[in-house]
Amino acid sequence: MSRSLDAHDRLQQLEAIIGAPAAHLALAQAIAETLQRLREVMAVDTATLLRYQPSARQLVAFAAAGIEEEVHQGVRVPVGSGFAGRVALERVPVILDHVDETTVVNSLLWERGLHSMLGVPMLAGSELVGVLHVGSVEHRQFGEPEVAMMQLLADRLATAIQVETQEENRTATMALQRSLLPSNLPEVPGLAFGARYVPGAETGLGGDWYDLFTLPGDRVGVVMGDVSGHGLDAAVIMGRLRSALRAYALDCESPAEVLAKLDRKANHFEHGAMATVAYGIIGPGREAVTLSLAGHLPPVLAVPGEPGRLVDVPADPPIGLTIGRPERRTSVVGLPPESVLAFYTDGLVERRDRPVDTGMELLAETMRAGEPEWVCAQVMAALIGGRAAQDDVALLAIQRLAVPAG
Repeated sequence: MSRSLDAHDRLQQLEAIIGAPAAHLALAQAIAETLQRLREVMAVDTATLLRYQPSARQLVAFAAAGIEEEVHQGVRVPVGSGFAGRVALERVPVILDHVDETTVVNSLLWERGLHSMLGVPMLAGSELVGVLHVGSVEHRQFGEPEVAMMQLLADRLATAIQVETQEENRTATMALQRSLLPSNLPEVPGLAFGARYVPGAETGLGGDWYDLFTLPGDRVGVVMGDVSGHGLDAAVIMGRLRSALRAYALDCESPAEVLAKLDRKANHFEHGAMATVAYGIIGPGREAVTLSLAGHLPPVLAVPGEPGRLVDVPADPPIGLTIGRPERRTSVVGLPPESVLAFYTDGLVERRDRPVDTGMELLAETMRAGEPEWVCAQVMAALIGGRAAQDDVALLAIQRLAVPAG
């Protein structure tokens, strides 16, 4: 009976701490108010929430009450270091009865005069979201009911932060994708273009991209790329690779040399990132594209009156996974008048119930030469149809226009 009452009391305390959500408050402000109520309910002097940054393996002060300077000064604690770092590493509640430089990393805590602290991990399922801790300037014994109530609150806050983070990442990824994908395809004499980009229904926005840009000497650069992974991290890497490739394209005549430089850059600055990239240059006569593939799927070429065919171009290693400097090759693909060359990412042709080769063959059989936007519409109807794509889909169709008569 006493255990039931304890649980009931903890729930009542939790509701008192969380309070009614204020729709007008941002997440940090709402959590700061929650921490202030936590101080009052638990009769403690400080309450702090630190968010976990997986990429840096550190905790960052996000909201605080009674020790707001932690947030103002951008306190950071490495996972495994000191009090909060130990809570994050071990993912269990930790109680301190002695606070100084030997037990905590953050000097603000002992400068505040704290003597006793309780910290609990913030978990959303198996994912570490952060650490929640309270402190008292008086020596104090934190009992099991207080630990249980703190853990319950931490789990509630972890879920709220995880939902907010996912929405923030989705919004930021969408904005980044919109800023990096060409909003309007360029007008280039002798060529016409069509394109599609559709985020995956299951994976969301990711690192797929296409690019078109003019180069000195009346040449045109064509890019199709796919960064491994999804979400904001993949989109950020995609943006950096896109910018780097454009810069290398201005200095290098050979697509293979551009991809070699991009690979070196990725291996040095983007540890663990992997991308497949197709990069080609269409010359001033528009008769051919000089092409190099870094692990990317071959494009499809369709000439008038015939089905499409997969272009026979060798694929070299992907970007970011190479050791040393592998040889990268360049091939020349002819572009007959009125032909269409289509680049794409694997989301267009790969499905769980069929191998990617089958999807590539279907794409080739489906594609016919024609106005590029019409080509894109026909391809998407045949390969995507009425079902949402599982993965990101990027498609770019390039038509060499017929030479005007006379």
